[in-house]
Amino acid sequence: MNRRVDELTVSESAWLKSSYSSGEGGECIEVAATPGAILVRDSKQPAAARLTFGAGAWAGFVEMAAGR
Repeated sequence: MNRRVDELTVSESAWLKSSYSSGEGGECIEVAATPGAILVRDSKQPAAARLTFGAGAWAGFVEMAAGR
């Protein structure tokens, strides 16, 4: 199911960067949780297109990535 999230309502302070990210501008993504979806963006191009995931899809991805 696709959900439209008004990305203008997501404040910059809502975006979280991985603790594995170096401060040198390496390759990294940022994630923001909204009531209806999880947003993912490229930290080097924050104004570019963003991916939107439902909570269930995001939880499945995190579980898979953590090797559980």
